[in-house]
Amino acid sequence: MEILKTLIKKSDTKIVLIVLDGVGDLPLKNGKTPLEYANTPNLNNLAKKSALGLHIPVDLGITPGSGPAHLGIFGYEPLKINIGRGVLEALGLGLELRETDVAVRGNFATIKYEKGIPIVIDRRAGRISTEENKRLIKYLSQNFSSIEDAQIILRSGMEHRFVVIFRFPYQISYEVETINDTDPQAVGKPPLKPYGKGKMAEKVAKIAEIFCEKVAELLKNESKANYALLRGFSVKPKLETFEEKFGLKACCIATYPMYKGLASLVGMKLIEFEGMNIKDEIETLKFQWNNFDFFFVHIKKTDSAGEDGNFEMKVKIIEEFDMLLPEILSLNPSVLCITGDHSTPCILKSHSWHPVPVLINSSYVLGNTSERFTEREALKGELGIFYAYKLMPLLLAHAQRLKKYGA
Repeated sequence: MEILKTLIKKSDTKIVLIVLDGVGDLPLKNGKTPLEYANTPNLNNLAKKSALGLHIPVDLGITPGSGPAHLGIFGYEPLKINIGRGVLEALGLGLELRETDVAVRGNFATIKYEKGIPIVIDRRAGRISTEENKRLIKYLSQNFSSIEDAQIILRSGMEHRFVVIFRFPYQISYEVETINDTDPQAVGKPPLKPYGKGKMAEKVAKIAEIFCEKVAELLKNESKANYALLRGFSVKPKLETFEEKFGLKACCIATYPMYKGLASLVGMKLIEFEGMNIKDEIETLKFQWNNFDFFFVHIKKTDSAGEDGNFEMKVKIIEEFDMLLPEILSLNPSVLCITGDHSTPCILKSHSWHPVPVLINSSYVLGNTSERFTEREALKGELGIFYAYKLMPLLLAHAQRLKKYGA
């Protein structure tokens, strides 16, 4: 997409990208998906006047993590860039990463011992409160701050999530990203032992193993959060910024650290605000309206409901967004895009490979092809099915920010 840079032109148009995380789904109740089951009069009305389609987050049949899924909708080819989950979480929490750091995402978890072997019975420790998380992180930080020559930096995230940074007195190579997650991704199984390929990766893996042992010992009397599972061993990559790539002054309005981290990594300005719900995010969007060209608004709870297999909750969140949609439309954005980063079907309780519905509203759509913003109605739309990293050129074109190619 290098040709895109030669076509970009300045404009005062504004683009809003709303990401309903994990919004795509499969039929479960009365043969309907949550989008089909939900009462969404505002989305329905908008869909009739918009261009609809489906995007493929990475490639056919590939289930994406949140990192590659968001990279795709931000216009970066996810198969060419791999950003570890640890880096995203750390940046999202406002931590500065150095070339000497290994960042890892942690989950507080619940285990029980069977013949001396730890068995995971809840990978998220019952989604403990963020306040409880902070208490645990403070306690751990007070009881150990280093392992061998690595400084241990801990920071609380949302609910059961946290970040650990292993900071060394020397530069770390990308080989540490070969270290496997310790999360077995299922209950009833023991945590996995971390292994790495290469001398440095083996060293970091051993330190990570000791870290988990220390945490287990310190938290052995906790009823819920008595263990730590580690995911996404990673080092900070170098990426072309969003403004360099697309000529847009962009901001991120999100509540969860990982998505702030990804936005920060591509150079979006992170907007701090009070509150955690959709209305708070939309109020922040309105307050920042005159300050940016591009607004990335991330809504997390659709994904959380999908991962919990909670069909009714996913419907409820979709309906809540629908009620607030007129407030976004009142800003009269030049381009409004509503989509998800990936699908999270309630029946699977996890991310999936299924294409994700996309809606683009601007003055330059064909429209009148779809009746609702749903998976099946999106199949009727003018956008067809396309790869997620092709979304940004479409948004730029609809915003009149691309010149003609060739004579």
